[in-house]
Amino acid sequence: MGFLSAQDELAVKQQFEQVGGPVTLTVFATELGPETNAQTVALVKEVAALSDKLSVAVLNPHIDREQAQNYGIEVTPAVVVEGARDYGIRFLGIPAGYEFSNLIDSIVAASTGEATLSEDTKTALAGLTENVTIKVFTTPT
Repeated sequence: MGFLSAQDELAVKQQFEQVGGPVTLTVFATELGPETNAQTVALVKEVAALSDKLSVAVLNPHIDREQAQNYGIEVTPAVVVEGARDYGIRFLGIPAGYEFSNLIDSIVAASTGEATLSEDTKTALAGLTENVTIKVFTTPT
């Protein structure tokens, strides 16, 4: 049994109509890690099957050390969402529950290379003089 109901699949397919270009979802997981590793691989594969513009690569950070280091992955499970280039989008832990809609939105954004930001926000960001890392932490509680 999959993670998504038929109704969920339909809703995701409708959102994926906005996908512009190819997106690769790279999952870093280990067989000996927590159960969420296998669940994350299964969920990402299920999501990717809903669009022919999505592909999945599953890597083990202990074996594929160079790729893990290049993406800055230190824990599993982790999902890298990458469009025409790496925009730095990472999900640590299974992107289910509250994080699922963010995963779908990230896939669409990565496919177009365009963030849906207001003009005021774009202007403020243009004024930055050095690189900034933004980390968002979520929890159901």
